[in-house]
Amino acid sequence: MPTVKHLIPSHMGRPSDDPIFSLHQEAVLRKQRGEDVVDATIGVLLDDDGKLAILPTAARAVREVSTTDWATYAPIAGTAEFRQAVIDDLLGDVPELRSSAVSVATPGGSGALRHAIANFLEPGQAALTTDWHWAPYKTLCDEADRRLETYAMFRPLAEGGGLDVLALDAALAGQVARQGRALLFLNDPAHNPTGYSMTAGEWRSVVDCLVARASTATVTLVVDCAYLLYGPGDSKPWAARLRPLAGKVPILFAWTASKSYTHYGLRVGALVACVADDGERAMIASALSYSCRGTWSNCNRGGLVAITRLLVDPSMAKSCALERAALKTELLARVDTFNRCARDRGLRYPRYDGGFFVTVFDEHARAKAEAMRARGVYVVPQVQESGAGALRVALCAVAERDVPRLVEALG
Repeated sequence: MPTVKHLIPSHMGRPSDDPIFSLHQEAVLRKQRGEDVVDATIGVLLDDDGKLAILPTAARAVREVSTTDWATYAPIAGTAEFRQAVIDDLLGDVPELRSSAVSVATPGGSGALRHAIANFLEPGQAALTTDWHWAPYKTLCDEADRRLETYAMFRPLAEGGGLDVLALDAALAGQVARQGRALLFLNDPAHNPTGYSMTAGEWRSVVDCLVARASTATVTLVVDCAYLLYGPGDSKPWAARLRPLAGKVPILFAWTASKSYTHYGLRVGALVACVADDGERAMIASALSYSCRGTWSNCNRGGLVAITRLLVDPSMAKSCALERAALKTELLARVDTFNRCARDRGLRYPRYDGGFFVTVFDEHARAKAEAMRARGVYVVPQVQESGAGALRVALCAVAERDVPRLVEALG
């Protein structure tokens, strides 16, 4: 490493690029050279022709934002209309949570997660999440001078798999004993990277666990719901599963328009905080606004205006829902093909009912990913500190006709 005089030691040696984007760029270059490549790395929804799938109504809303709205500063916490629209969108059917909610605009879901880490953990403390998780969780913690701890997400496949709630409870107990508080990240439905969606029964068990731990310690739940509208079945009843936490466990929702409205580069998101006590809720709203000012200052006003319109205008909301349903049908066809082919080849992976990603367990993940790469099939290897390996497959970016080739390479 070269001699560095000015960069602080704790920031030396940090990677300059995300490995997922690096693999994706390599795959793109090979495609441009005319090679037949299957790229299952990037977490964006492509149609079966390999083009970015964009909701026409969302694109129209963006185009119709006035020049003044694009040029004008947004309020630090985001426009009031946007903040309320997101709360209504998430919690309109759960009045116990909606009535206790405040929100701030953030640059995508990542900004929401950043605010949760910085405001609900002290420096040096650790957030908690599943051992299989979106890698930037750790990056966000590192950048905020916090840490990330994990617990086993799944029971052994030989025991039926499924969420390991006992492991979660033990990890919560350990964190509370060590640092006096716990901040738990749960990514559901359509978990990134495994594709797993918790059942209603699993959510009940998790809720019971959180209520029990919160009765004696400070426990906060962060729900990363980036893929909410692409999970299995109807998303409407989902938030109601959290109703028993009202007044007992604060809930933070990391909400993003990136996937729901297929405008990833617009960077529109929100952190929604549900806290029962009026005084604490007001203090949290102030702290979150202060964090906005101290990081990005304010978000993209034009983006906030466009997404607000999509949320509150009944005609546009209905059009978006129909367009999104068509995309979801296309995605589910890939999921069905993957499940059929993967079962035939005996691949080991969690239950996969929908969403952008699936994870295939492989003890030799890095070697397998390299071998697949040589064959023109790109996936993302993941290796835990324990040595457990897996391959993250972004089925959202793979045409249905290419799924059998992808599965063959994975086998």
